[in-house]
Amino acid sequence: MSNLQAKEYKSFEIIKKIREDGTEYWNARELSEVLQYKKWENFAKVIDRAKLSCQNSGFEIVEHFPEVRKTIGMPKNATKEVIDYELSRYACYLIVQNGDPRKEVIALGQTYFAIQTRRQEVADYFNQLDEDNKRLVIRGDIKQWNQMLLEAAHNAGVITNQEYAEFQNAGYMGLYGGLTVDDIHERKRLKDNERILDFMGSTELIANLFRISQTEEKLKKDKINSCNKATSIHYEVGAKVRKAIEDIGGTMPENLPTPEKSIKEIEKEQLKRLKNKKTKLMLDE
Repeated sequence: MSNLQAKEYKSFEIIKKIREDGTEYWNARELSEVLQYKKWENFAKVIDRAKLSCQNSGFEIVEHFPEVRKTIGMPKNATKEVIDYELSRYACYLIVQNGDPRKEVIALGQTYFAIQTRRQEVADYFNQLDEDNKRLVIRGDIKQWNQMLLEAAHNAGVITNQEYAEFQNAGYMGLYGGLTVDDIHERKRLKDNERILDFMGSTELIANLFRISQTEEKLKKDKINSCNKATSIHYEVGAKVRKAIEDIGGTMPENLPTPEKSIKEIEKEQLKRLKNKKTKLMLDE
């Protein structure tokens, strides 16, 4: 992320407001300044186009663009009552989508609010899933992050298979209170060809995903160039994740129940259901 991106993203965060019920909103007049609109009349036109997009998407305008009144100062100590809006994140997203594309800050706003909106959509969707599907989603994320961690570790100096095995083991030992990969494998009573990650519930998978993602980020951020240092960092990150679980009174990962079904079994069941599902596809001609 460039310095300009970081500065503008921070600007969007700074003007964000939080209501007593925990919901967030942005004042339209403050957003107009961040988006570099000098005249409110011009920005109001963008809001109107965003409202139309909101309506065409099937959402209630009043829910995302609630109108409020505010008093502003005028010359000679006079005041004036003007219209403002308490914009939802989605409303802000629609505004930047309808804004002046020539403005670089508009492009940055599109990225910022698209990411924030997508994060909320993903969170809402994830919370509605049952345990098996949560496991599938997180396991898929871990596969991607493990590839990124492998690359970061390699760039840090973890080269040979033996070095990577020790690096991987260190992360587990930090998170599992000293238990090695073999110890966890035995504790879960797994067969030799079965993988630990395939026999974790969603809570245990999330703890490991956090360990993996934070280690990958730290190796890159700190520009680690030593195999021993990389391995040490993986252990430290794992230990810190464990400490966080302890601090909030959570169950230690080694004490979480092992699911009866593996991730592979769940995948096979879902693929079988998908193949057996007789759905007629409607194609455009």
